[in-house]
Amino acid sequence: MKLKDKKIGILIESDFYEHEIWYYHYRFLEEGADLHFMTRLWGQPSITFKGHEYHAPFDCNESFEGMDDETLASFAAIIVPSAMVSDRLRYTDDVTKLPPATKFLKRAFANPNILKGIICHGMWLVAPATELVKGRPITCHNNLHGDVLAYGALYQDQDVVVDGDLVTGRTGGHAHLFAAKIIEILAEA
Repeated sequence: MKLKDKKIGILIESDFYEHEIWYYHYRFLEEGADLHFMTRLWGQPSITFKGHEYHAPFDCNESFEGMDDETLASFAAIIVPSAMVSDRLRYTDDVTKLPPATKFLKRAFANPNILKGIICHGMWLVAPATELVKGRPITCHNNLHGDVLAYGALYQDQDVVVDGDLVTGRTGGHAHLFAAKIIEILAEA
């Protein structure tokens, strides 16, 4: 139980990659983590999302919106998964304002005690706040190579890259390597 008493938040939305999300669900719980899937609930008590490959349903009833600093600081890690999750979460009604999910991510980045994990297309959530990764070594899906260079990040051709409190993974297919690194870091903390 390497993650006993460690709280992990994972952002979720429609078009999630089922294999990745299911892997996190079982693997982190297997290590004793207190796991929380969070989204933007749009004023609803819960939302059922559909996966990308199999259209599998996933119910979420926790929101990151309105989370106070004390609650955010209680998380050992915040993870932005692959697939279309971050694209959907970066929606904002007013394009002159940061999307709520990016604002939440910025708050997590402001706390060095929270491990941040971004895998594959999860890097899209950083697009409105590129200062979060500017000058930092990261990896991402090959399709986002140009994006991360435009963000000012230092692309690394590796499956998993660690830079202090930031862990990045190449694709959802590397979720096992990404999760293993997160478990290793949190277990040592």
